[in-house]
Amino acid sequence: MQTRSGSVYPKPDTEYYSPPSRKRRIVAVDFFDGLPDDLVLSVLSKISSSAHAPSDVVSITMTCKRMNELGTNPMVLSKASVRSMAVRAKKWSDSADRFLKRCADAGSLEAAYTLGMIKFYCLDSRSAGAALMARAAMGSHAAALYSLAIVQFNGSGGCKAHKDLRAGVALCARSAFLGHVDALRELGHCLQDGYGVRRNVAEGRRFLLQANARELAEAAPPATCQGQIHQQQQVRSDFGCDVPLAEPHPANRFMAEWFAAAARRKEVEAGGLRLCSLARCGRPETRRHEFRRCSVCGTVNYCSRACQALHWRLAHKSECVPMEQWADAAAAVAAANADLAVADGGNVND
Repeated sequence: MQTRSGSVYPKPDTEYYSPPSRKRRIVAVDFFDGLPDDLVLSVLSKISSSAHAPSDVVSITMTCKRMNELGTNPMVLSKASVRSMAVRAKKWSDSADRFLKRCADAGSLEAAYTLGMIKFYCLDSRSAGAALMARAAMGSHAAALYSLAIVQFNGSGGCKAHKDLRAGVALCARSAFLGHVDALRELGHCLQDGYGVRRNVAEGRRFLLQANARELAEAAPPATCQGQIHQQQQVRSDFGCDVPLAEPHPANRFMAEWFAAAARRKEVEAGGLRLCSLARCGRPETRRHEFRRCSVCGTVNYCSRACQALHWRLAHKSECVPMEQWADAAAAVAAANADLAVADGGNVND
C-alpha cells in the first residue's frame, strides 16, 4: 500500500499474521434489581408468615440494602408468624424489644400480645403492657382476651378492689367463642361455681365438655407427625385417654424462663409474691395474696381455674394431701420426739 509521499508500507507476512482479537466486556446483570417491589414484598410476606424462629425474619434484612428496606416493610412485619415472635428470655435485648414493637405497630396482633405480656408481668410496665394486650384483644385475639380476663379476675396491677368479675366473665366468654381451650375451661368452672355469673351447672358442664373435645381435636396429629407423639408430654383427658400436651404460647414460655432465673425468683419471693404453680404458665403475682391457693392442701396457688385444672391432671392429683393430715403428721412427729427426749433423759439418770 502506497502513501501520498510515495512510501510503501511493508506487507505483513500472511503466514504468521493474525488480526488482533477484541475481547468482549462481560457485564454482570443483577436480575433481582429488575424485580418489582410488589413481587418481592409478596415473597417476603410468605417467608415471614412461615418463619420458625425470629432469626428467619431478621436474617432477611441482613442480605442487602434492598432486602433491609423491604424486609422491614409493615406488610412483611404484619404477617410474621407466632414462632417468629418466640424471643427467649436469655436473649432479651433492646433490639428484640424494637423488633416486637415494629411488628406490633405494623398491625401484628401476636406481636402486640407477646410484647404486652412481657411488659406487664416481666418489665413492670403495667399501663403499656395492658394497652398492647387491649390492642390485640380488640382485634379478636383469643389469647389476649383470655389474659385480660385473668387480669380482671385477679385485679392484677392494682388492689383487691380493682377486681371486676363480670368483665372477666365477658372477656372469657368472647375468648371461648373464638375457640380458646383455657377460656372454655375457665368459663365452665365459673358457671359451675357461680363466680362472676349466675350459677348454671349444666351449662358449665357443657363448656367443660367442649374444652375437652377441642383439646382432643387439637392434639390429633397429622399423618406426617404421628411418630413424634411419644416425645411430647402426655396429659390425661377427662374422656379417659392420654393426649399430647400442647406447646405453651411464646409469651408464657418467655415468662417461665424469665422468672426461672435464681436472681429474679429471689426478687419475687423477697416481695412476698408467688408464681403460678403451673410452671408452663409463668405468671407472677402483682401484689401479695393475689392468686388462689388450693383449698385442700394450701401448698400451691394458681392464677386461674384453667391452670389449676391442668396442673391437677399433670401432677397435683398425686401430691395433694389435706392440711389436717399435715397437722396430724406434725403432731405425731412432735410426740415421737418428746418420747425420745424422755427416754434419753431416763438413760442418763440411770
